[in-house]
Amino acid sequence: MVDRDTGWFKSSYSSGGSNACVEVRITDAGVGVRDSKNPTGPHLTLKPKAWTGFIEGLTK
Repeated sequence: MVDRDTGWFKSSYSSGGSNACVEVRITDAGVGVRDSKNPTGPHLTLKPKAWTGFIEGLTK
């Protein structure tokens, strides 16, 4: 079985011409979120269900 891991990518919610970018990494274990200006700094990891709730909250 191969684990899903997208690697870090710029969130579609980030502005293209801005330095205020969020990067996301989706794995089977959860979803990582970090500041693109500080890729070696801390990041937040959410369980898939929490991430889904967060995204659903953004679209309401």
